[in-house]
Amino acid sequence: MDKLNVNALFLGPKSENQDFFKEMLNFMMNDFIDWRKDFHPQDKPIITDSDKDREDYKSTLLKTRHTLVDLAGKLQTCSMPWFSPRYLGHMNTDTLMAANLGYMLTLLYNPNNCAYEGSPVTTELEIELGKQLAGLLGYDPKRSWGHITSGGTIANYEGLWVARNLKSIPHAIKKVLPELVGEISDWQLSNLTSVRVLDLLDEVKVAGKFEDILRLSARGTGVLDKNPGKLLVPQSKHYSWVKAMDILGIGTENLINIKVKDNYRMDIEDLKNTIEKLTVQKIPILAVVGVVGSTEEGAIDEIHEIVRIRREFEEKGISFYLHIDAAYGGYARAMVLDENNKFLEYDDLISTLKEQRIIAEDTDWPSPEVHKAFKFMGEADSITIDPHKMGYVPYATGAIVMKDKRILDLISYFAAYVFDKSENNPLLLGSYIMEGSKAGATVAATWCAHKIIPLNFTGYGRIIGCGITGAQRFYRTILKAGSIIIAGRKFQIKPLTLPDFNMVDFAFNEIGNKDLTAMNELNQKIYELCSYKSGPVYLNDFITSKTALSEEEYGNTPGKFVMDFGIPWEEWEKVKSVYVMRSSIITPFLVNDSSPDGFMNNFLKTMKEKITKIIS
Repeated sequence: MDKLNVNALFLGPKSENQDFFKEMLNFMMNDFIDWRKDFHPQDKPIITDSDKDREDYKSTLLKTRHTLVDLAGKLQTCSMPWFSPRYLGHMNTDTLMAANLGYMLTLLYNPNNCAYEGSPVTTELEIELGKQLAGLLGYDPKRSWGHITSGGTIANYEGLWVARNLKSIPHAIKKVLPELVGEISDWQLSNLTSVRVLDLLDEVKVAGKFEDILRLSARGTGVLDKNPGKLLVPQSKHYSWVKAMDILGIGTENLINIKVKDNYRMDIEDLKNTIEKLTVQKIPILAVVGVVGSTEEGAIDEIHEIVRIRREFEEKGISFYLHIDAAYGGYARAMVLDENNKFLEYDDLISTLKEQRIIAEDTDWPSPEVHKAFKFMGEADSITIDPHKMGYVPYATGAIVMKDKRILDLISYFAAYVFDKSENNPLLLGSYIMEGSKAGATVAATWCAHKIIPLNFTGYGRIIGCGITGAQRFYRTILKAGSIIIAGRKFQIKPLTLPDFNMVDFAFNEIGNKDLTAMNELNQKIYELCSYKSGPVYLNDFITSKTALSEEEYGNTPGKFVMDFGIPWEEWEKVKSVYVMRSSIITPFLVNDSSPDGFMNNFLKTMKEKITKIIS
């Protein structure tokens, strides 16, 4: 395959590829118009020339024109310029031309990926995408199953939905077919491995008792009269997990936060200790969630260590469902796969990434721990991944992939008017997923992206590598600066932590200030001058986002960052929250401009101007 050119994949920050984009857009619109005309060409036009001559017809078209012009004005004035390297905020950037065009084209056909008859093309594409994502994440595409969701939140819900139902199955089997489980205790039933439970279900099907088992599982009886176990998540979790516990009836009180270390990865020792304490109390563990790319710090949990701990406890008869929330960082696994989609060992990977110029010589990534985390992702029972983040695909496009497709039996439903169960059609997506009506356009957008860009270092690796290089340089720019002087006053700038991925958090404090509230107010004002709050976003030099790292969510870990600014521990204990700027450097274009007037070199100059406004 020819080498992929990243600059040819996007419309570009200054619409540099506008000629090609417009050419393909015109082709698609003409092709769609001809499709309508050619459907039974013998049919006479329904809208006649005399209709078009009517004044109300003309006025309706004029009203449509005015509405679209009005919308265009609103969008240009107030929309976030994701495409610009000046945007360093949320997990957004320029999206792929192929994905945008594929989305717009498919939108005209309006497929609904709920039932095959409503989306014969895009349903098949979705099944294909599930296999592609399975291979990317380390699963066997022949044994796994995946599909597109509206985002990572729904994907996380589905992961917990499956875990909840799976945990209750052994207890239901004991009631209906006790001979299958023998004389083991309820505690032992709550700790069977996922594979063992699914194997038992195969035996249940042979016995013809599958429906009886489902009726007595959490799917049939709910969880009000029983505790399905605890959900263990790192403090860096996405907020969707708390909502999921509520929505699925498990209860937020059954969620346990595992501490994070100074690098904001899950504290493996705290995870192990928590499991041991729950085991002593005979409280089952519903599931453990590892994060690959936390949304606030870009941290990648040590998945290999979580897998090791699960194996150790399984030797003691304790097991749990393992889900990985890789909504943000999942596509980065392409960085460790060679042109044949084979996983590269660490030494080969480091040399290859630089020889192939996927990352720059001055970039030290990934760390051995991150590499190992990617290696063991395929051990999880399910994984969330968002094409609308590092897949560079338009909203709303998330996905979930499950390691063993047999697990679908726990969540499948068949609506008589939509599905024909007798067909046994694996393309009946709507029967297996949480959503009902679902746009096929997002599927087409993702499929187009994957068609052009391999899911390995020759494809997505080249795009993501640019963002990682940019993030590392941005991090070093902040470290090197240390402080800036404004009107005789000195302001310190520090990054939160060395990023595992492409998220860089940082904060300012005036040297000598020991008041955490004053520090938070300074950073909040800087953010407001670098966001929509300061007026039309096109007037901003740089646009960033922000977050507050609180004691309630992160324990005392952020307090150590506060002390690095010379603020005493007592201030942290009093305020219990630190306000930081948050910059997700997904754009592949930030790294391209290293001129004296380039984006990276202008960043500190811009920050100096913002602080000058604040203190003057």
